[in-house]
Amino acid sequence: MTSAVWSPWLRVPSTITHSGRFQHFVALMDQPASLSCLIGPTIPTLPSFDSLCHHDVLIHIFSDPVPYLTAWNLQSRLHHERLHDRQPDALLILEHLPVYTLGRRTRPSDWGGNEAALRENGAELLHVNRGGSVTFHGPGQIVLYPILKVAQYATGPRQLVWLLEEVIIRVLAYWSLAGIRVVGKPGVWVLLPHPQKIGFVGIRIQRGVTLHGISLNVDLNLSPFLRIQPCGLADCSVTSMTAVSQRAIPVDTVKKQLAQSFAAIFSSSVRPPRLDMKDGEYVHPSLEGALCRNY
Repeated sequence: MTSAVWSPWLRVPSTITHSGRFQHFVALMDQPASLSCLIGPTIPTLPSFDSLCHHDVLIHIFSDPVPYLTAWNLQSRLHHERLHDRQPDALLILEHLPVYTLGRRTRPSDWGGNEAALRENGAELLHVNRGGSVTFHGPGQIVLYPILKVAQYATGPRQLVWLLEEVIIRVLAYWSLAGIRVVGKPGVWVLLPHPQKIGFVGIRIQRGVTLHGISLNVDLNLSPFLRIQPCGLADCSVTSMTAVSQRAIPVDTVKKQLAQSFAAIFSSSVRPPRLDMKDGEYVHPSLEGALCRNY
């Protein structure tokens, strides 16, 4: 496990320096434990990762795919520490080994009810306590797990989801891909010309602190999505950044860009607009973060 801290601003490994707002935050609580201090019976080991500190958030970027239950146990430990102000807000950025996860709203028709069929290619199948229905995670899809005190960033779940969607939309824009929102269908979509889902959202807020998160399809085998109704939507077509752009896109590069996008949005004055559009309306973000409607 590396002890260096990757900084997208310095472009060189550096140690964490608790300065500015972060120093003030840390002064209000015990020194935050490193991830290595959270390893125990439920987390015997962790893949290699780099960390950076940006304002009040510690961001941990994992280079190799992480088993789902390992990431879940780490989330749970960080959530417990955040509730008791023993850790600052944190963000995990990683890929998973192949796994189907069934959220609280999953219906048997969303995945066929046949566990053996979903597992036959080596994927796990797990019931989880996030919102939403069934989805697939695998190498080439980047998952972001924020462990945040929601009140510091948003007035409620809908505004938090808008901010998380914005993280993905801005990274897509860097690659000249136009991510949109479809009201009533959380996540990020691209028009080809009909909406295809490229970014997913499944959040749980427990005692004011988030669990689970968002994911972005970068460069992965999309066939596992054909075995399910992603997000419980019968007409949900799924795509990826490489499929849309028809070119290679390095996953590790996008991980760093997502870290930068998250840091920019969650440490700035970006705030969600009024969320009162009609279901089925397409919504495009302007460069300033305000909404431009497209009917």
